[in-house]
Amino acid sequence: AGAAAPASPAEMNLYTRIAAVNVCIARSAGIDYDKAVAVAGETIAQLIQGQHGGRIAQVGPNPLSVDELRKGSINSAVLGSVEVCPNEVPAEVKSKVEAAIKGAASKAPAPAAKP
Repeated sequence: AGAAAPASPAEMNLYTRIAAVNVCIARSAGIDYDKAVAVAGETIAQLIQGQHGGRIAQVGPNPLSVDELRKGSINSAVLGSVEVCPNEVPAEVKSKVEAAIKGAASKAPAPAAKP
């Protein structure tokens, strides 16, 4: 049996969108933002670990550790939630994300999926 294929850019966009929507749903249900992001990030990290052996095509051929996947997935959930449901994101988080996106705009496109 061969190794699982790495997560493609399209799959990563989908996973980011799923994480963002999960954060938005949790927030609208009254769940703390940090807790909502942690659960969404963990979900995506476990999904990438299980479905793709921890490998992401955009990152390279080597599998990432669950901790690395978790950190990246949490970042994706935060970025996605700012785009999908900005009113559910704490103001200080939104400010940090917007500043980071502006800083990265000259280097690379924003990693969040477009609707």
